[in-house]
Amino acid sequence: MSVFRISILFVLAAIAEIGGAWLIWQAVKEDRGWLFAVLGVMALGAYGFIAALQPDAHFGRVLASYGGVFIAGSLAWGIIVDGFKPTMWDWVGSVVALVGAAIIIFAPTGQGADAVS
Repeated sequence: MSVFRISILFVLAAIAEIGGAWLIWQAVKEDRGWLFAVLGVMALGAYGFIAALQPDAHFGRVLASYGGVFIAGSLAWGIIVDGFKPTMWDWVGSVVALVGAAIIIFAPTGQGADAVS
C-alpha cells in the first residue's frame, strides 16, 4: 500500500477519533446535549473501522504509529476549532511524535529487517 494511502487513512482516523472525543467533550463539559454525545460515539466507532483498514496486520504497530498522528492532529484540532495557541514545545513535541510514527509504520518489516525479540 502506498505511503499516500496509509497517510490518508491516518488523517481520516484522526479526524474521526479527535472529532468524536471533541463531540463527547462538548456534550459533557459544555452541556451541548446528548446528540453531541451520540454523534461522538458514532465517530469513535468509525475511527476503529478506519484504523482497521491499514495494511499492516499488527495492531500494536498501527496504533503506536497512529499515536504520533493523534498528537499532531489534536494540536491542529485545538488550533483550528478551539483557538488554541501552541507553544514552541508543543510544535517540537508534535514533530518528534510524527517522526517516531513514521519510523514505526514505514520501517522495513520483511525478511532481513532487524527484530528485537
